Amino acid sequence: MKRINTLLFSLMLLGLLFSCSKASLSYTQNGNWVSRAIFAGVPMGYGASFVVGDSAYVGTGFNPNTPNTKLKTLFRYAPDPIPNTPTGYDSVPGGWKQKADFPTAKGRMKAVGFSIGKYGYIGSGTEDGVTPLADFYKYDPVANSWSPIASLGDGTTNYPRFDAAAFSFDNSAFVLTGTDAQNFFGDVWQYDPVADQWSQRPNMPGTKRSQAVTWVHNGIGYLVTGYAPGGQWVIGTACYDFWKFDPTQPGNAGWRRLRDIYNTNSATYDDSYTNIIRYHAAGFVINGQSTGDKAYITTGSNGTASVYTWEYDFATDLWTEKTPYEGAAREGAVGFTIGNRGFIATGVSGSAAYDDCREFFPNQIYNQYD
Repeated sequence: MKRINTLLFSLMLLGLLFSCSKASLSYTQNGNWVSRAIFAGVPMGYGASFVVGDSAYVGTGFNPNTPNTKLKTLFRYAPDPIPNTPTGYDSVPGGWKQKADFPTAKGRMKAVGFSIGKYGYIGSGTEDGVTPLADFYKYDPVANSWSPIASLGDGTTNYPRFDAAAFSFDNSAFVLTGTDAQNFFGDVWQYDPVADQWSQRPNMPGTKRSQAVTWVHNGIGYLVTGYAPGGQWVIGTACYDFWKFDPTQPGNAGWRRLRDIYNTNSATYDDSYTNIIRYHAAGFVINGQSTGDKAYITTGSNGTASVYTWEYDFATDLWTEKTPYEGAAREGAVGFTIGNRGFIATGVSGSAAYDDCREFFPNQIYNQYD
C-alpha cells in the first residue's frame, strides 16, 4: 500500500505541476504584481513623472477630496537596492522621499514629464481643471532645484494644453497631443535643451487625442491608447490606432502605423483584443526578458476605471493579456521603468485616491499575498 500511495502522490504532484505550467495559465495568473513602498505624499492621481538614473520622480497631481487644490509636491522613488548611486544623491537605501516643490504659486494636474540626460522636466497641465498651461520647468536632482525653461511654443506664440504625452531621447524630447478643453491636438514639439528652444515637427498622422500612453524602446517612440471625442480610428471615445516614431527621420517619415489595438482585422490574432483600448492609462517597458523586450499598459478607463493589463511584444507587434493590476481600478496613475523594472503608482477613481505602488513581474505566476 505504501508503494501504491507513493506512486499515486507522485502522479498527482506531476499533474498539479503540469496544470500550473506557464503555457496553461489563464491570463488572470499570467504575471505577478508585488506591493512596494507606499507613495509618501497624499493619495492622488493625474500626476507627472520622469526617471533620472536609478530613481523615478513623481510630482504635481490632484486629490479629489480637495478638488480646489492641485498639488505641487515632488517625491523621489528609488527601489531597493540602488546600484551606483551618484555622489550628491541621498544615501537613503530606497523608498520615497520628498524633494523640492514644483516652483509655481499653485499646483497643477495632468501635466507631462520627461527626462533628458541628468535632468527631469515637468510642464503644461492645468491649475483649475479647465485652463491649459504652456510653461515648463527643469529639475536638477543633485541640486534638488527647479528652473524655468522656454514655454511650449515657437517663441512668439504659446500652445498650452493638458493631458499631453511625451517621448524622451538622448539629446532631446518631444511633447505631443493633448487638449485645451476645446480642441484635441496631434501636433508634435521637439525640445532642444542646449538652445532651450521648442521647434514644431509635422503633426502625427493618427487620431488627434489626449490621455495617451507613450514608451521609448531602442531609440523609437511608441504612442498608444488615448481619448478623442469621435472621428477616425475611435471606438466610443477611445482611440484604437497605434503608432511608432523614429525621431531621426525628417518630416513625417518617422511615423509608422502598427497593428490596431482593437479587433479590426479579419485575421484571428486580434479576436481577443476586447479591452486594450482606454485612456488615462499608465505603462512601462521591461527589457532583457528571456522572451524579448516587452511593454505594458494597465489601469485607465473606457467609461469605467480598469485594471486590465496587456503586454506588447516589440518583435511581433502582438499583444497578450496579463494578470490584472492587483490594486483598485483607477485612472490617472503613473507608470515608470527603473533598471528594467516596471512600476505603477497612485491614481484616482471617482472620489477615491490611491497611494499604493506596485512592481510587475511578467513571468511569475500571480500571488495574491504579495
